[in-house]
Amino acid sequence: MKKVIGWSLFLYVGFGLFIYWYLFYGTSTAIPEIYKGSSADPATFMSQRELVLSQDFSRIKYLLYFLATPFEWLVLLLILVLGISRNFEKWAKQSAKPKILQIGVYLFYLSLLTTALALPFQWIGYRISKFYQISTQTTASWVKDHIIDFWVNFVFMFVIVAVLLWLMKRSERWWLYAWCLSVPFTIFMTFIQPVFIDPLYNDFQPLQNKQLETKILKLAQQADIPASHVYEVNMSEKTNALNAYVTGIGSNSRIVLWDTTLKQLSENEILFIMAHEMAHYVKKHIYWALAGSIALSFVGLYLISRLINRTIRRFGHIFHIPSISSFSVLPLFFLLSSVLSFAASPAMNYVSRAEERASDTYAMELTNDNEAAVMTFQNLSKTSLSQVNPPGLVKLFLYTHPTILERIQYLEQYEKK
Repeated sequence: MKKVIGWSLFLYVGFGLFIYWYLFYGTSTAIPEIYKGSSADPATFMSQRELVLSQDFSRIKYLLYFLATPFEWLVLLLILVLGISRNFEKWAKQSAKPKILQIGVYLFYLSLLTTALALPFQWIGYRISKFYQISTQTTASWVKDHIIDFWVNFVFMFVIVAVLLWLMKRSERWWLYAWCLSVPFTIFMTFIQPVFIDPLYNDFQPLQNKQLETKILKLAQQADIPASHVYEVNMSEKTNALNAYVTGIGSNSRIVLWDTTLKQLSENEILFIMAHEMAHYVKKHIYWALAGSIALSFVGLYLISRLINRTIRRFGHIFHIPSISSFSVLPLFFLLSSVLSFAASPAMNYVSRAEERASDTYAMELTNDNEAAVMTFQNLSKTSLSQVNPPGLVKLFLYTHPTILERIQYLEQYEKK
C-alpha cells in the first residue's frame, strides 16, 4: 500500500513539474515568421498589454487543467487504496436497509468527498479568471452554480450507478447491457438538456433585437433550417467571453447567442457566427457527435469491464474491492472511465476540429464576408485572452476548434481561391 501511494504521489509531482516546465519554458507560442504582420499576427490586433495578459492567462489556465485531471485520478486511487471507499460502503449499509438507499448514501459520501477535494482547483481557476477580467461572476453566483451542478450530477449519477451495480451483480456481460441502456439515455439527455438543464444555470429568452433575428432567420432559410426563433442567454453576469452554439436534437434544437456576443461584435460578425453554427445543423454534426459518443461508449465499457476484472483479480486486496458487485468498485470504474476519456480526447478533438473547419467553410459560402470572419476570430482571441498559436500538447488534448492562427490563415487562403 505504501509503495502504491508513494509512487502515485511521485508520478503526480513529476508530471506537474514537467507540465510547468513545458508551458513556461519548454515550448514557444510565437507565430511562424511567415505570418508576422498578417491578420493572424496577434501584434496586429492586440495591444502590448493584451499580448502579455493572453500569454500569462493561457499558461496558468492550461497548467490548472493538466494538474486537475491527474489529480482526480490520484484522489480516486487513494480513496481505494486507503480503504475509504470500503468504509463508505460499510457506513451506507449500516445507515439504510433497502439497497437502493444504500447506493444513494454511498454515492453521496463519494461525491461529497471528490467534489470537496476538486474545489481548490475550481476556486483557483475562478479567481484567476476574475483577476484577468474574463469572469464577471460574483462569488455567490459561482457557489450557486456549483451547488446546482452537484445535485444535478448526483441525481443522474445515482440512476446510472444503481442500474450499473444491478447489472454487474447479475451478468458477466453487464457492460453490453449497460451500453444498450446508455443509447436511449444519451439521446434522451441530448433532447432535454436545452429545455430543462441549461435554464437551471442561465436565463434564456428569444432574441430581443428583432431586426437582427430577421436577418439570422433569413440565413437559416437559405440553409433550409426550419428555425422560428434565435435565443439569447444572459452570460454578461458571469463572463466577458464570447460564444454562440447549437444544441439539442429534434424539436428541442436551439440556436443560442450569448448577450456578450451581441454587445461586443458587429452585426456582420454575428451573422458569420450564426452561419457557422447553422453549419453544424446542416451537416448534422450534432447527430454525428451523438453517434460517435455511442460508439466510443461501447468500446469504453468493454475495455473497462476487462480492466476491472483483471484489477480485482490481481489487486483487489490492495484496493479493498471484494467483488465486482461491491459498491467499492465505483471509484475504480470512474478512474478507468476518466483515464480512457483522456486518452481518447486527442482523436475526438481532431474530429471536432475537422467539423469546425467545415463549418467555417460553410459560413464563408453563406455570408461571403471574409473581413467579418477574420475580425470575429480576432475578437474571440482578444476577449478570451487565448493564445493564437498554443503549444502542441495543449492543442492535442484541449482544442476542439482549430487555433486562431489556423482559422484566420484558412480564411485568407479561402478568399484567394
